[in-house]
Amino acid sequence: MDLIVNGGSPLSGTITPSGNKNSVLPILCASLLTNAPVRLLNVPAITDVEKLVSFFTEQGSRITWDRAAGAMTIDHGSFDADRLQGELPTGMRSAVLLFAPLLHRMQKLTIPAKAEGCSLGIRELDPHLEILEKLGAKVSSNGTLTLSLKNGFVGARHWPDYMSVTATENFVMAAVLADGESTLINAASEPHVQDLCEVLVAMGAKISGIGTSKLTVTGGKRLRGGTFTINTDYHEVVTFLALGAITGGEVKVRQSLPHHFDLIARAFAKLGVKVEHDGDTAIVRRKQKLVVEEPFTTNLLPKIEAAPWPYFPVDLLPCMIALAVRAKGAMQFWNKVYEGGFTWIPELSKFGAHVVVSDPHRIIVFGDRPLRAATVDAPYIIRAAVGLYMVAASIPGRSVVKNADTIRRAHPNFVENLRSLGADVEWK
Repeated sequence: MDLIVNGGSPLSGTITPSGNKNSVLPILCASLLTNAPVRLLNVPAITDVEKLVSFFTEQGSRITWDRAAGAMTIDHGSFDADRLQGELPTGMRSAVLLFAPLLHRMQKLTIPAKAEGCSLGIRELDPHLEILEKLGAKVSSNGTLTLSLKNGFVGARHWPDYMSVTATENFVMAAVLADGESTLINAASEPHVQDLCEVLVAMGAKISGIGTSKLTVTGGKRLRGGTFTINTDYHEVVTFLALGAITGGEVKVRQSLPHHFDLIARAFAKLGVKVEHDGDTAIVRRKQKLVVEEPFTTNLLPKIEAAPWPYFPVDLLPCMIALAVRAKGAMQFWNKVYEGGFTWIPELSKFGAHVVVSDPHRIIVFGDRPLRAATVDAPYIIRAAVGLYMVAASIPGRSVVKNADTIRRAHPNFVENLRSLGADVEWK
């Protein structure tokens, strides 16, 4: 689907963001670790959640989901492993998060060797397979990928090459019911990884080091159910603050999790945007001047570097890039994670943006150039599609962001929220 955008008007108002996509997906997968009922609140009605729910029900699990209220109850007591014919949910990288939970239940899993996701470059399975092998699984591949356990997972120590969010989550889900103690050094510590760990602890798991790069898990025999609330999506908080800033409006976002915002607020400040907090409400005031902040070392370009947490989140770079297109001055952006993270940049030139791609990981944006309404093609990258919309919303006239429905993978009420802020936008 395409976004039809009539831009040039300030967006102002108050938004309540949805639950975090990157939290709810691993937590849904972790619900497979118990037969006790699990109730989740603030569940976003997004396509990836729909796919997991369909997958669970196809295997016999009982799920009730009040989409309007965001409440879901999951009961895997009737999950039938014999129904699974090897196909995991398609079109979502998060399907890899089913590896450890399904192995706990089935002891053997045979699946196609390719897992699809967004267009951010190579998303390898090796870190996941190394962790599962380290904890006692046998891995073989001959056209299909076969994972097997003899007597369940066994505690172990592992130090991967780099921090991987989903590999860390697979490690935790494998280790919580393993025999003995497991340690992961170089663990990812993103807020959504912390959310998964906190839910597992509430279910009875023993995990120490949450929020750090070293996780220690003491395995147990079983987990209990419970009721858990999915935390706010800080990506969505940043998105709507950035939309207020780029259009010159005033936007307030409730439930903003201020303790995650120190570095994010600094990135906004580098582009001339001040983010305020009133309790848990984040605010961008109207008519802020977008000007790149000059560094003290004036012979170097100002820059925003994105890497695994606690660096600036790489998924939020497109929002900052869109702001830089409108800001006076030049800003370098460095994506230290994905080699395909800037493939969408040529679409910005259709608006008249001046962006130089230095290499697959670095770009320089020369902002405050004359822009024009345009038709652009969004990649299958959620926040890149959002970034293209942001630029379109700042330009008077009619623009079209084609194939923008990937946004729905993370933002269940994107257009509805935009309209509540005064945007003239529709899906077509």
